[in-house]
Amino acid sequence: MFSMDGKVALVTGGSRGIGRAVCEALAARGAHVVVNYVSDERAATETVERIASGGGRAEPMRFDVGDPDAVEEAVTRLHQRLGRLDVLVNNAGIARDALLLRVRPEDVAATWRINVQGALWCCKAAIRLMIRARRGRVVNVSSVVGETGNVGQSVYAASKAALIGLTKALAREYASRGITVNCVAPGLIETDMTAALPEEAKGAMIAQTPLGRAGKPEEVAAAVLFLASDEAGYVTGQVLRVNGGMYV
Repeated sequence: MFSMDGKVALVTGGSRGIGRAVCEALAARGAHVVVNYVSDERAATETVERIASGGGRAEPMRFDVGDPDAVEEAVTRLHQRLGRLDVLVNNAGIARDALLLRVRPEDVAATWRINVQGALWCCKAAIRLMIRARRGRVVNVSSVVGETGNVGQSVYAASKAALIGLTKALAREYASRGITVNCVAPGLIETDMTAALPEEAKGAMIAQTPLGRAGKPEEVAAAVLFLASDEAGYVTGQVLRVNGGMYV
């Protein structure tokens, strides 16, 4: 079940946190994983080495998801070298938190460029290849705050809500070509990003979570693996919430 043998998967922002866990989960099931990164080469290399030490196959690929030309070039090179692209996981994202009255134009531009436009450009490049193959899986990584909102995260929440809209639109556009497009919406997950949150803020989020704890990256990765698998062939346009019951 959930075999990825012979498949090629591209995971953006795959060097750390949820992205790394997704890369490891896909590789453990047999996928050749392309680990995208933009600045942290050391972390990307470490992810590849961890996969290789477990008997999996992976390679790093540096490109900026917010640059449409760079995305197109990278995906074209990937396809020329590996011959296929079966799975795209749009995980790359940034957060610039501030109350609305303190939000700067550059905060909005940077967040939108990576979180929304980055996913859009990657989808455009990958889906073009998937159409030819008449099959493919796209999984976008949103957030619980994209559905609930959160104080001090108006820009981030808006960007993650946009991913849900993108998911649903693309699911309708490309279902007839055998391509499914789904979304995972994590709650509070133990990553470098959430480690920087004040303890009071994390405590408040855990208090709102019926399961009473933060999630693990591997638990999000398991949801992504399902949506990327053949077993999820009749699932498209959906938001799979991995949030411990924070939002139901």
